[in-house]
Amino acid sequence: MSEIIYQIGLPEQFRVDAAKLYNEAFGQKFSVAVRSEEKCISLIQKGFIPEYAMVALSDNTLFGIAGFHTSAGSLTGGVSYKDLLSELGFFRGNWAAIIFSMYERKPQTGELLMDGIAVHADSRGKGVGSRLLEEIARYAQENKFKRVRLDVIDINSNAKKLYERKGFKAVKTERFPYLRWLLGFSGSTTMQLSVAGNTN
Repeated sequence: MSEIIYQIGLPEQFRVDAAKLYNEAFGQKFSVAVRSEEKCISLIQKGFIPEYAMVALSDNTLFGIAGFHTSAGSLTGGVSYKDLLSELGFFRGNWAAIIFSMYERKPQTGELLMDGIAVHADSRGKGVGSRLLEEIARYAQENKFKRVRLDVIDINSNAKKLYERKGFKAVKTERFPYLRWLLGFSGSTTMQLSVAGNTN
C-alpha cells in the first residue's frame, strides 16, 4: 500500500466516499433527521464544502476525514433549507431542519471548531484518526487559531479517550436525558485544545 497522504481539501472524486464515511460515523444522529440512508448520503455529499476538510488518502482510497468549521465556513455547511425541502419534501424537510438546528454549533473568535471526524472501518486502530487530529492542530497553529474545540457525545467514550490523549481538555458537560428517546444520547462534553504559541 502506498503511503497515506494527509492534506487540506477533499478531492472531488472522494466526495461520495466521504459522505458514506460520515453517515457511517454519525448515522445514528443523522437518521433522526433523515430516515432514508440513501437520501442522507445524497444530502451530505451535496453539502460538503471541500476546503474545510483534512483528509487521509492514498491512491484511490479515502481512509479518513476530519471536517472543521471556522468563521468563514464549514465542511458540512453547504446544505440549505431549500435543499432539505427539495430532497425530503415539505414536512420531512422541516423536521430535518429542526433536528439539524439542535446540533448546530458556531466557532468563537480565534477558534477552529471540529465538524466531525470519520475513519474507514479497515483503518480504525491504526493511527489514522490520531494523525488527523494532529494535522488539524498543526493547521490551527499555522493559521493563527488560539484553540480547537469539539463536542463528543456521552455514548462515544472511545473518541473522548482519544481526544484526551491528544491534549484536549473537557470544559463543559451538558445533560439532556429527556431527549435520549429522540437523539439516541443524553449528554455531550465540550473539549478544547489550546494551540501552542497562539494563546495570547
